Amino acid sequence: MHRTYNAFAQVYDRFMMDMPVNDWVGFIEGLWALSGLKPDLVLDVGCGTGVISLPLAKKGYNVIGLDISQDMLTIARLKAESAGLNILFLQQDMCALELYGTVDSVVCICDVINYLVGYTDLHRFFALVHNYLNPGGLFIFDISTEYKFREVLSNSIFCDIDESAAYIWENSFDPEAHINEYHVTFFIKNESNKYDRSEEIHQLKAFSIEEIKRTLELTGFSDICTYDADGFGEIRNDSERIFFSSFA
Repeated sequence: MHRTYNAFAQVYDRFMMDMPVNDWVGFIEGLWALSGLKPDLVLDVGCGTGVISLPLAKKGYNVIGLDISQDMLTIARLKAESAGLNILFLQQDMCALELYGTVDSVVCICDVINYLVGYTDLHRFFALVHNYLNPGGLFIFDISTEYKFREVLSNSIFCDIDESAAYIWENSFDPEAHINEYHVTFFIKNESNKYDRSEEIHQLKAFSIEEIKRTLELTGFSDICTYDADGFGEIRNDSERIFFSSFA
């Protein structure tokens, strides 16, 4: 099941401020340069509010942003218009990806792959990405690891607050299903200076590196590389986020 963000869309950017987005964008550009690629058209799958799409567009790339959440896309479009950026945003389920043509690179950043809670969906999505990538195009994505779900998030409660919103984020990890379920309660200030309460439940799958690599190979990808998100070096047993790159 692919959960959409509703209340979360309203506060997503505030609570993403600590994420190293500039480092991620720089890493993506570095992989393109290292691979000798100069992509013109880039597809950002699971683009959300445009956290990756907008910086890429500002650097001169033509970007298509795709997300299942209309609430997220509404915010992304407003941000792009405000910045004078011409980005095509599409509302689609990533497992039903449909474009008018091919692209030079596909990026899929910040746990988007983890939302594919079954192997069948993972295979379907990778096959669709391969279908819409130009030959030699690069697929770049990340995953949160089982170590992160099991040792960092599992059975933990996190909270954050600012002048206009707050959240309480509760986690539970099922080691047999390899699923992390998180329940988030939001309190968002409205125009009457009162707080609206809402709840969302999401499930994320902890795929192993071997599962990811095998599925990439089965769907036609090659030259698979992995990187720890902390410094983009070799992965470790305690890596919390791993980046992958692979050629169509």
